[in-house]
Amino acid sequence: MPMSLEKPDTAIKDDVESLLMGGEKEFPPPLPDRSPYCVAFDGPLDPYHPHNHSLLRKLSNTFAVGLSTFSLSMGSAMFSSANKDLEKIFHIGTSVAALGTALFIIGFAAGPVIYGPSSEVFGRKPIMVISSLAYVCFEFGTATAKDLQTIMLCRFFAGFLGSAPVVVSAAVMVDITRAKTRGIGMAIFGSMLFGSVMIASIIGGFIVKNPKLGWRWTSYMSGIIGSLGLALNVFALEETHHPVLLARKAELLRRKTGNWGIYAPHDDVSLDLRNIVVDRIFKPLKLLFTEPIVFLLSLYNSFVYGILYSFLTVIPLIFEGRYGWSSGVGELPYISMLLGVLSGTAINVFYEIQNNKLLEQTGTKPTPETRLPPVKIGAVTFVIGIFWLGWTGDYPQHIHWIVPVIGSFFIGNGLMLIFLPTMTYLIDCYLPVAATALAGLTFIRSGFGAAFPLFTTQMFNNLTIKWASTLLGCVGVLMIPVPFFFAKYGVYVRSKSKEALK
Repeated sequence: MPMSLEKPDTAIKDDVESLLMGGEKEFPPPLPDRSPYCVAFDGPLDPYHPHNHSLLRKLSNTFAVGLSTFSLSMGSAMFSSANKDLEKIFHIGTSVAALGTALFIIGFAAGPVIYGPSSEVFGRKPIMVISSLAYVCFEFGTATAKDLQTIMLCRFFAGFLGSAPVVVSAAVMVDITRAKTRGIGMAIFGSMLFGSVMIASIIGGFIVKNPKLGWRWTSYMSGIIGSLGLALNVFALEETHHPVLLARKAELLRRKTGNWGIYAPHDDVSLDLRNIVVDRIFKPLKLLFTEPIVFLLSLYNSFVYGILYSFLTVIPLIFEGRYGWSSGVGELPYISMLLGVLSGTAINVFYEIQNNKLLEQTGTKPTPETRLPPVKIGAVTFVIGIFWLGWTGDYPQHIHWIVPVIGSFFIGNGLMLIFLPTMTYLIDCYLPVAATALAGLTFIRSGFGAAFPLFTTQMFNNLTIKWASTLLGCVGVLMIPVPFFFAKYGVYVRSKSKEALK
């Protein structure tokens, strides 16, 4: 959301008193009324507005930020394939090796604190270019590192400095899509975010297995794909942030007309440390712990995200450890989970299209709660998948491998049906403070994503696959009532909120 960060009156007064026009000139009189000089979009059909860009331009921007998101998520997941090699080479334990993934995800939480407000001041494109460049540099730094300390530092900074797509890609989707198609844009974003994790796990398994490549190529591959994303961000991505576009329009009109009174509201926006600390750390945490909708949906969303990264370890444990498959082949069941993700994306898109048609036919005004029906389905399929995979994958002597593979399909399906609509529901409920609500979600989600890989291996080895899966599945069962509760009582909960739309 645009930020209004004008200096306090006392600071402005001090600046004015310390400056002179020069040449013994007096200060000119202020404009009596600035409003006629403020630029705006020329109605809802203004071709300059990103909502009205051609489909080709929208697809170009989507592909640019989508590839960056794909590369970033790939980098977060692919490195986990190198854990066993790191344990042998550097003589470290499982938890220490998993830090390579955990530190990267912790960077996900820290980076958006800077990149979120920065993209609202300087625009989406420059932030994406800077972040993509930093990501590529630190991925190649990881690939060429000579010691464990350098590897871990590069992993953290690759996640921290490269994390702009986590927030900016979603922001670009909001910039270029109207409310009724926002769910479709978010579905594309989510499929890139999740699908890349599963593809990365498969590719990483075969890379590590190949003696001519080795573990370093997990980072080289991420860096190469990140370089392609960087090129697209430089040459194909357009600026889409509405206030920045209006500021550029004002600049062009000032030069064209010679009237330097023309301005855009964004001209008065600045970025300072107080905004970052208060608006991007304290306010998101306050919203997270005082708003039931934000807290419960963030908790649910984060649990799903943690499961995603824990299964980077669980799938190889089942198919390499129990079924005896080799590295690379043991990651192929991720294809089933990927198909589940794609099916969840298709269901989300189909639902959004049908729901929009129904609303147009009936003339009904959409409410945030119309986003929740897919979550109800996903809440059930997700839990079914966890129990299915865990209890069939622990008996390789009696159950054919295709059975647990099918279970992973339902996990992927549930992931998408829960993850995407809950994010869109939060945006719709807290549209004026959507960036703040999503920042709170990002904090807790990244914490879950970083923590789960650290204990997953030990938990599944000590409890066995079936009972560890039962534990996670039972937590998932406890979460099932969340979408049903807000579907029924969401309007009432929002009516009692100070921040949510009524």
